[in-house]
Amino acid sequence: MSRELESRAPREKNLLPFWPHYVLSEFIAWYIILGILIILAALFPAGLEEPANALQTPEHVKPEWYFLAVYQFLKVASVFSFLSSEAPRLIGILLPAFGMALLFFLPFLDRAPKRPARYRPLLLLLTVTTLGVIIALTIWGQYS
Repeated sequence: MSRELESRAPREKNLLPFWPHYVLSEFIAWYIILGILIILAALFPAGLEEPANALQTPEHVKPEWYFLAVYQFLKVASVFSFLSSEAPRLIGILLPAFGMALLFFLPFLDRAPKRPARYRPLLLLLTVTTLGVIIALTIWGQYS
């Protein structure tokens, strides 16, 4: 009688363990997809482009907008090539680095009490000029 009750009682489902059954099925699926990709790559190969030239930057390569001013300044600094062959790179790297260092040390250098900007015409002129040059170089870099 107990055997009849046991046969009527709901049995636990026979569950398969994760390892190796499900992992193996995933590996099989990935290898099938990889095989399809290899076949497609062999049947429809990508066309070859012109050979790469490490000494020439392609025209379509431009940095993001927030680096365009420095990028354009590096191109403009080539005016100083009459000094030496390394002068444009040094000027194009050291001048923005000097500006960033000045911005970093500005709170330590300016120990004056609080004053509105209208009482600091030289600092205001320097700020507006710097922002104007950065905006102009960014726009120039975008369209050149």
